Amino acid sequence: MRKVLLVGGAGYVGAILAEELLERGYAVKVLDRLYYGEEGLRDIRDRVELIVADMRVPPAGVMQDVDAVFNIGGLSNDPTAEYNPKANYEMNTIATQRLAEICKREGVRRYIFASSCSIYDQGVGNEEKDVLLDEESVVQPRAAYASSKYEAERILLQMNNDDFCPVILRKGTIYGFSPRMRYDLVVNTFVKSAFTQGTLTLHLGGEMWRPLVDVRDVARAYIACLEAPEDKVKGQIFNVSYRNMRISELALRVQSALADVGVPVQIQPDFGYRGVRSYRVSTAKITRVLGFRPVVSVQESVEDLVEKIRRYGYTDFDNPRYYNIRWMRLLEEAQQIIGITGSVFEAGPSEARA
Repeated sequence: MRKVLLVGGAGYVGAILAEELLERGYAVKVLDRLYYGEEGLRDIRDRVELIVADMRVPPAGVMQDVDAVFNIGGLSNDPTAEYNPKANYEMNTIATQRLAEICKREGVRRYIFASSCSIYDQGVGNEEKDVLLDEESVVQPRAAYASSKYEAERILLQMNNDDFCPVILRKGTIYGFSPRMRYDLVVNTFVKSAFTQGTLTLHLGGEMWRPLVDVRDVARAYIACLEAPEDKVKGQIFNVSYRNMRISELALRVQSALADVGVPVQIQPDFGYRGVRSYRVSTAKITRVLGFRPVVSVQESVEDLVEKIRRYGYTDFDNPRYYNIRWMRLLEEAQQIIGITGSVFEAGPSEARA
């Protein structure tokens, strides 16, 4: 049995990837700081080895008996990256390099890195740049999150040699259910808004493009990179997306899927200007090289989302745990308060009295 290390394995994607790996007979070790608790691992906790640690300071022996590493940890969207650029860079770039160096030292050859198609972002309003981009396209990421991912990619590719096999996946915007649920991803946000407001709001009229992919297809893509012959993936970048859609089309598809499961919703365009991301990508390379194609449509994923939200009770839609930036802010506030008060329930420090 092969053992793999999932850095960030209790997160939104990691929880699904861990399940998929276990189903295929892999032994799974998870390294996670558990910012969001163990909820993502609730159904498989007794089947994985969990190491609670910060990816920036991996403990000694973390690579013991490990055959491959998935680095899917770090800060995972623009708001959290902009909120604390220093932590974003430390986790997404420096920790990526440090983990790769440990892999090389310990003889772990395959290192699969979670990058992002947001690297391709061109913004809106420039029709000359509104083209399909592939892994060879020149990119100039501007946002903190995309820039940190791109720099990490460059570092890994420079480390590629006869003893080390880095593989990079640039993923589109992910959708779908995970036990470590998120409602700050566009399809999931639409579903949440349908339940809470009955309306899907299209910022800038929904004209921006986005590559989209279901979370289980993302897990399958990672496993395809793990199981492929080394000469096919070594030092390679692959885009992963089910398809490119304008957000306006996406809203119509979500609306149709929700109607099929008894959740009526209206679409409300908002044409006021705001900064939005827009990009579309080619996935021809991963299909050509690995024969991989995502299969879970938006409609199928939305129906599954609604069913599981109801079954597992993920209807406390305002819970900050489901929104990365809101949760990080709450944790930081709690840390500051506890720094003053000490333990929540045990007797805290008090000033000496005369």
